[in-house]
Amino acid sequence: MLTLVAETPRRRRRRPRRQTPPPGALNLLDSLVQPAFIEDRYFDIVASNSLARALSPSLTVGGNQLRDLFLDPAEQALHPERENVTECLIANLRQAVGNDVDDPRFIELTGELSLASPRFRQLWARHEVRGQRGTPIRMNHPQVGELTLNRERLTVAGTDDLMMVVYHPDAGSDNAESSPCWLPQAWPRRTPDRRPRQSGTDAGSRSTPLDDVPPKGHP
Repeated sequence: MLTLVAETPRRRRRRPRRQTPPPGALNLLDSLVQPAFIEDRYFDIVASNSLARALSPSLTVGGNQLRDLFLDPAEQALHPERENVTECLIANLRQAVGNDVDDPRFIELTGELSLASPRFRQLWARHEVRGQRGTPIRMNHPQVGELTLNRERLTVAGTDDLMMVVYHPDAGSDNAESSPCWLPQAWPRRTPDRRPRQSGTDAGSRSTPLDDVPPKGHP
């Protein structure tokens, strides 16, 4: 089941199980006025800002977007177009993993989802490989209602595979008028820690190095 489309020999160089985002990336994350988080190639959340955690409690350190979209009813309810979202994430996972199919985290994640989710098994059997692109995402927030936010992924310079994901509304839209003021009050039941996990124990992607991101307040 875990065989990928690529037939080239496996790479023997092992990557770190968990990566710590650079201090500059964490400072940028906290300075943003949009929901944002940092994830690895398996979609494990390694850092997030308070607006991201208000948008969804699953966007906390230690969470996994892929797992939650398949197995967590609350996260599924947040994404009315989750069928398309999960299809994209699975294809991106294949691209990101490449030939590292013996990576313990890859085996752990795909093994759990294969046993627990018929939908995952169906998508995985397609052997589709493609990256994520910046795209609008519809959400049905239980406190705020329907939202449409653009989802952008930015490469984190100086890391092997970390990506910063930023949700932002179109300028002049209803969502832009209302966000982000409502987000801190939207999920009062959790106040998780955004600190990255320590080493040990992710919809071609539009990837922009963080070094190229303009300073806050500039277009």
